[in-house]
Parts: sequence; C-alpha cells; structure tokens
Amino acid sequence: MAKTRNTKQRQLILDELRSTKSHPCAEWLYQRVKAKLPNISLGTVYRNLAVLKEQEIIQELPRAGSQSRYDSNPNPHYHFFCLECGRIDDIEEPYLEKLNSEVAGKLKEYVVLGHFAEFYGLCPQCQKMSKELPGMAEFICQECGEQKEGRCKPRKCPKCGAANSFDK
Repeated sequence: MAKTRNTKQRQLILDELRSTKSHPCAEWLYQRVKAKLPNISLGTVYRNLAVLKEQEIIQELPRAGSQSRYDSNPNPHYHFFCLECGRIDDIEEPYLEKLNSEVAGKLKEYVVLGHFAEFYGLCPQCQKMSKELPGMAEFICQECGEQKEGRCKPRKCPKCGAANSFDK
C-alpha cells in the first residue's frame, strides 16, 4: 500500500468520524467538515474516506440499498443495526477469527479473507417507542423532503444525513 500524505481535509474528516459513535454516512461527515472548511466538496470527503479505508485507518459498513456508513474503529468487530431508526451500534463481543479458517477449510476453492456479521432488530429507544405508539407514523425530513414511515422519529435522515430534521 502506497504511503499518502495526510492532508488538512483528511485529518478533519478523520477527527469528525472519531468524534462520534453513530457510524455516520459521508453526507453527515461532509456537513460537519463543511462547517469548518467551507470550500470542501462532497467528492473530496468520499475520496478521503476511500483513502482512509485503503490505509485501514477506518472501515466502511456497506448496506444493500442504502448509503455506506463509516466506523473509525478499523479492527474487525460486529455491529447491531436497528431496523426502525437505522442506528448502528458496536457489539462488544470478541471477533471470531477461527470462523475464517473453519469456513476456508470447507470452501477449498475459495480464499477467505475475513467475515462480516451484522445483527439486526430494534434498539432500546425503538423498543420503548413501539410499546408507546400503537401504529406507524410518517415523518418528513425538513432538509430534503425524504419521507420515512416508522414507529419512532428517525435521529437523522438516511438520504441527506441531517440530524433531528424529521417532523410528522
């Protein structure tokens, strides 16, 4: 892996990512960094996230049909994804390294480099809300107009990344 110089933009993106445990998307990071560096572009954020991932300083959490989210912890670990609000939390359980060699032993024609496991369900807030609210509600992002149906108000918009922007 080629050594690349650390730029002011890259360091600020990394600092913002390390300042949160919410596993944000690139757009959320862009909004935070843009407040400090007004001339930065979304493309610059994406390019720097790719470099940080390539250098194994961060990891990308891809989700089918959704924006990738980013984690400042590059070490292999597991995540919990809330199906209701989209929250992603780290799971403090040991990474099962032996699973890689067990699967590799069964798939002789494959090269196993690692594994990714995500647990899903409802976070504590959404569990509480589902007991309090009898049905689903529709929420609309005041920033981009994105609509989301659910039992609880989303913490941030999955489309534009704006925090606390949803209203009924």
